[in-house]
Amino acid sequence: MTERYQIAELLVDMDTFGRTKAQAQHYRYDADGEADIVVKSNASSLKTEQPHLSDDDCEYISTGSNFYRQLLKFDGMVLHSSAVVVDGYAYLFTAHSGTGKSTHTKLWCKEFADKGAYILNDDKPALRLMDDGVFYAYGTPWSGKATYSPNRKVPLGGVCLLHRGAENKIRPCTAKEAIFFLLTQTSRPIGQMGNDKILTLLDKLLTKVPVWHLECNMEPEAAHVSYNAMSMKERNE
Repeated sequence: MTERYQIAELLVDMDTFGRTKAQAQHYRYDADGEADIVVKSNASSLKTEQPHLSDDDCEYISTGSNFYRQLLKFDGMVLHSSAVVVDGYAYLFTAHSGTGKSTHTKLWCKEFADKGAYILNDDKPALRLMDDGVFYAYGTPWSGKATYSPNRKVPLGGVCLLHRGAENKIRPCTAKEAIFFLLTQTSRPIGQMGNDKILTLLDKLLTKVPVWHLECNMEPEAAHVSYNAMSMKERNE
């Protein structure tokens, strides 16, 4: 049965089950009118291509991919990252799988608990450039192993390219080195029009949002090093 959701401030009609349906419960939304996005699953095709995946995983992957491809029409994109919120801003840590982005944001939650730090999404937050010229990060049902991703909209304070290192050090990231990395961490659209759209959106992101390069270990100090550099509150003060 098709159910209606509100995801990234868009009306979404989606017929799903299992893990996807469970994680989407916070996004259920009763509203009339035409959907902005209709998510259809191609889980059966994915299962044929990737027989080692469970039916539940195929459904989860295919619905997420379908949603994020359509999100481009609304100046939106996905960034494979862990998004943590502190002081009213979202900070996204993106890295290749296994690098430790979730471990790092959990350090933020522990070290900055007194600031109300929480995880917005631990795998695939949505980003949208809105009419006010600001990029916002949104929770989505596609949150990796995390079972909870709040349905919230938070201004984006920064994006960080995370790498393992023996010492904790952070520096501003150039647009040239950032764009190629970010392209590997977002959904690749089909066709030239889609490619042009994602490149235009990434160009605006790099213009409007600070991007950082972080080398870190998994000690608590790493969270303080990245927070002290990235924090919009600290920068504004």
